[in-house]
Amino acid sequence: MQMIAQTDATDDAIHETDNFMELFEESLKSIQEGEVIKGEIVQIDREYVSVDIGYKSEGQIPIQEFIDLEGNLTAKVGDVVDVLLESREDAKGTVILSKEKAAKIEIWDEVKEAYENEGTIRGKIISRVNGGLSVDIGLRAFLPGSQIDLRPVRDMDALVGMEHEFKIVKYNKRRGNIVLSRRAILEAERIALREKTIELLKEGAVLDGTVKNIAHYGLFIDVGGIDGLVHVSDMSWGRIGHPSEMYQIGDKVKVKVLHFDRSKERVSLGIKQLTPDPW
Repeated sequence: MQMIAQTDATDDAIHETDNFMELFEESLKSIQEGEVIKGEIVQIDREYVSVDIGYKSEGQIPIQEFIDLEGNLTAKVGDVVDVLLESREDAKGTVILSKEKAAKIEIWDEVKEAYENEGTIRGKIISRVNGGLSVDIGLRAFLPGSQIDLRPVRDMDALVGMEHEFKIVKYNKRRGNIVLSRRAILEAERIALREKTIELLKEGAVLDGTVKNIAHYGLFIDVGGIDGLVHVSDMSWGRIGHPSEMYQIGDKVKVKVLHFDRSKERVSLGIKQLTPDPW
């Protein structure tokens, strides 16, 4: 009787093991080549990083994919990483994975989402190219010269190394083309700022502004998304030969609103009116 019970228990254990193996095999079938999945780094050697993706054998990724521009290893055992399953098994029976290709797929998804939802994507300007700048957003993208700023940029080389948010103007995944714009973001910010500034534009109001342009008849001042004119006669109680004798483009200045034509959105500003008439 005891022998029969032991035999039944053994049969149940074998059956459970068979069921487990069947479930395990089914789970392996659900992992498709070309799919981005998560895996855990279990070993690092000179040539490869071994990653456990829950498959019957660990996958390998060339260690170069984990080396940054300074030559530093960016991975350690225990890290969880997104990888692309390139091949279940190559000729040697090795599972081939790629971290870089997984990252590119994810970035293309981000590009698509940002484009469709009017969002932005962050990138670093890496070099000057013909007609504009090259930007690294995880993929190489192009920033046309006309889309860098609200005003023409004379020294584009000075922008190399800077990071900004960009809008996706257009992209073609098949051709690998991505066109960016920073100007679109600045224009949207300027419009939002302009609406707030218009609420403050009342005669007698004192505002902070920036010298945007200089002419022989006065200064054009950006007071927050909208430009106003300080006529040369309203710059100083004293005599001025040319406005550039007192101010340069980019200078910060306080101004007083003398008149605001809301229908034409014309703003007359003064600087000398901030101080008493000495005469």
